[in-house]
Amino acid sequence: MGSRPDGWWRDRAGAAVRLHGELVRLAASGRAVPPDEPAPQEPVPAFVMVLEGAARAATARIGVADLAGLADEVRSGEVTVVQAPGSGDDAIVAGVHELAGVQELAGGRVLVVTADRELRARCVAAGATIAGPGWLLGLLRP
Repeated sequence: MGSRPDGWWRDRAGAAVRLHGELVRLAASGRAVPPDEPAPQEPVPAFVMVLEGAARAATARIGVADLAGLADEVRSGEVTVVQAPGSGDDAIVAGVHELAGVQELAGGRVLVVTADRELRARCVAAGATIAGPGWLLGLLRP
């Protein structure tokens, strides 16, 4: 979420902590549904936040889950944080592979929020639906 005017370029860990707090509130509300789909009654969406580079320091304040076995860590209505061991894009694609088809999580659908064209293509090939950052930011705004 580097395009947000919230100090991301000066304090990536702090910006990640703020985004995490916003996602926790959104997850608890149950409002997030993929674009162009009717709102599901069950299950409530689960969120996975992938941190890379300097933003990984935020995990000291918000906790972290393992990418391996991610499907066992993710819970509906909660935010799971993953620390990318290398490339954040690679971790996101690995997470899509891990979560796609898990029926307990939003009916087996995985939605990736990104504006990156290459990542979008990789995620779609792995079985994900894509939304742009504007969609998520619209949900996060009060």
